[in-house]
Amino acid sequence: MAEKKRGTVKVTQTGSPIGRRKDQRATLVGLGLNKMHRTRELEDTPSVRGMIAKVSHLVRVEETG
Repeated sequence: MAEKKRGTVKVTQTGSPIGRRKDQRATLVGLGLNKMHRTRELEDTPSVRGMIAKVSHLVRVEETG
Protein backbone atom coordinates (compact mmCIF):
# COMPACT_ATOMS: atom_id res chain seq x y z
CA MET A 1 0.00 0.00 0.00
CA ALA A 2 1.26 3.43 -0.89
CA GLU A 3 1.43 5.80 2.04
CA LYS A 4 -0.34 9.12 1.76
CA LYS A 5 1.99 12.06 2.01
CA ARG A 6 0.58 14.40 4.59
CA GLY A 7 0.72 18.11 4.05
CA THR A 8 1.82 20.69 6.51
CA VAL A 9 0.12 23.63 8.12
CA LYS A 10 1.69 26.89 9.20
CA VAL A 11 0.33 27.99 12.58
CA THR A 12 0.93 31.52 13.91
CA GLN A 13 -0.07 32.68 17.37
CA THR A 14 -2.15 35.85 17.12
CA GLY A 15 -3.77 36.00 20.56
CA SER A 16 -2.39 36.20 24.07
CA PRO A 17 -2.83 33.28 26.48
CA ILE A 18 -3.12 35.72 29.39
CA GLY A 19 -6.45 35.19 31.12
CA ARG A 20 -7.15 31.92 29.27
CA ARG A 21 -7.75 28.53 30.81
CA LYS A 22 -4.71 26.41 31.68
CA ASP A 23 -5.61 23.75 29.12
CA GLN A 24 -5.60 26.35 26.33
CA ARG A 25 -2.17 27.58 27.42
CA ALA A 26 -0.91 23.99 27.49
CA THR A 27 -2.29 23.41 24.00
CA LEU A 28 -0.37 26.41 22.67
CA VAL A 29 2.83 25.07 24.24
CA GLY A 30 2.06 21.65 22.74
CA LEU A 31 1.88 23.29 19.32
CA GLY A 32 5.25 24.94 19.97
CA LEU A 33 3.76 28.39 20.45
CA ASN A 34 4.27 30.40 23.61
CA LYS A 35 4.86 33.96 22.44
CA MET A 36 2.88 36.29 20.23
CA HIS A 37 3.53 36.17 16.47
CA ARG A 38 5.60 32.99 16.73
CA THR A 39 5.11 30.61 13.78
CA ARG A 40 5.52 26.84 13.53
CA GLU A 41 5.13 24.54 10.55
CA LEU A 42 3.48 21.31 11.70
CA GLU A 43 2.45 18.06 10.04
CA ASP A 44 -1.24 18.04 9.13
CA THR A 45 -2.59 15.25 11.34
CA PRO A 46 -5.94 14.81 13.07
CA SER A 47 -4.35 15.38 16.49
CA VAL A 48 -2.76 18.66 15.37
CA ARG A 49 -6.06 19.74 13.81
CA GLY A 50 -7.82 19.02 17.11
CA MET A 51 -5.32 21.13 19.00
CA ILE A 52 -5.74 23.95 16.49
CA ALA A 53 -9.52 23.76 16.85
CA LYS A 54 -9.21 24.08 20.63
CA VAL A 55 -7.29 27.36 20.36
CA SER A 56 -8.63 28.57 17.00
CA HIS A 57 -9.39 31.99 18.49
CA LEU A 58 -5.69 32.44 19.37
CA VAL A 59 -4.02 31.23 16.16
CA ARG A 60 -3.98 31.79 12.39
CA VAL A 61 -3.61 28.74 10.12
CA GLU A 62 -2.26 28.58 6.58
CA GLU A 63 -2.19 25.46 4.38
CA THR A 64 1.31 24.93 3.03
CA GLY A 65 1.20 21.66 1.21
